[in-house]
Amino acid sequence: MLFIVTAINVGDRATLSITGSALIEVLNINSVTLGYMFSAFAWAYVMGQLPGGWLLDKFGSARVYGISLLLWSCITVAQGMIGFFSVPVAVAMLFVLRFLLGVIEAPVYPANNRIVAAWFPTQERGLATVIYNSSQYLSVVLLAPLMGFIAHTYGWEHVYWFMGGLGIVIGLFWFRFVKAPTEHRWVNDAEMAHIREGGAEVDIDKPREQGAFKPRFSDIKVLLKTPMMWAIYLGKYCDTSLQYFFLTWFPIYLVKGRGLNIMEAGAIAAIPGICGLLGALCGGAACDYLLRKGFSLTMARKIPLVCGMSIGVSLVLCNFTDSIWIVTLLMSLAIFGKGVVAVDWTLVSDTAPKQITGMAGGLFNMFGNISGIITPIIIGYIVQATGSFEGALYVVAGHAALGALAFLCMGTLRKLELQR
Repeated sequence: MLFIVTAINVGDRATLSITGSALIEVLNINSVTLGYMFSAFAWAYVMGQLPGGWLLDKFGSARVYGISLLLWSCITVAQGMIGFFSVPVAVAMLFVLRFLLGVIEAPVYPANNRIVAAWFPTQERGLATVIYNSSQYLSVVLLAPLMGFIAHTYGWEHVYWFMGGLGIVIGLFWFRFVKAPTEHRWVNDAEMAHIREGGAEVDIDKPREQGAFKPRFSDIKVLLKTPMMWAIYLGKYCDTSLQYFFLTWFPIYLVKGRGLNIMEAGAIAAIPGICGLLGALCGGAACDYLLRKGFSLTMARKIPLVCGMSIGVSLVLCNFTDSIWIVTLLMSLAIFGKGVVAVDWTLVSDTAPKQITGMAGGLFNMFGNISGIITPIIIGYIVQATGSFEGALYVVAGHAALGALAFLCMGTLRKLELQR
């Protein structure tokens, strides 16, 4: 369910990139305006991280996540309605709806992390984490070509109606099947003993007793005063810059920069997506393998993170070729490296005090998604000023190199203790 719902979540974010070239014509907007449209989601997403994490710590993962799923799906449907209004109103509505989408989706990744921490022992958590994280590439592999086909055949607004309707249907299954380990009727005693003994936090969503610990926003100071965490946050920021390039400007790069049509761009985008999916699975499997072979937790996390970010730099070589197939190969290699880095979410459960796992995940995701504000806007200005994506690829590759350095310098991983 985490894999499926996260794929829909990422697909709903990517609807604007798939329909962006059509909306440029329909709404008569330029690349800079579209860049701000892309960033509207990230502004709200960043601001919603800590409140979203607090809601998770207070009310539990399954309930908050399920409500979020239904609400963001309704917002997605509403984005398809802007064509019924005048152009100025439509532009304003789209910006507001993208902003609301960011607010409502804010708890998703912290909730994913909390649910994995509750259900999986430490030595199985790497692969479990990248399985849900790799769903972003499923969105590229399956949903991007499908959305491209829908936009090309039926019109851009049908993309939003299809994706929003799909989320609403899946939301009905969510409340039926997703529960805490201690509340799930399919869990037997042997499984419960296995995950408890392996370090899973099975009681993370257990209702609080009278006088029990209550999370406060001030508790995050234990994270902010630790150099280890600042290196992790910088690495996540750089990693997410690559993610936002692929989720926002990449299909438009293929259309405007490489001369493909919207359906061809969706199909080509699926090839790097497959490589990203494979990279994510390889990163998680490598992480768990290194732990089983006796490597320290620090080395088991650091090796795939540094290697993955280093591989991501390869996309800059697209500036030196005119072949669409070489571009596809290089982008596939870069997104494979980005996929390997999907294991970075394990750093939250590795380091955060268990009482504030939700807020810790929110803070981690907040720093990462600041690049979701900056990267689309910078690329928009570069494309507007130069008429080319060449400078944009240098910016994204530079983030990959800086991310590799940050993860290399994060020091020895350790579980932090909450102090009041």
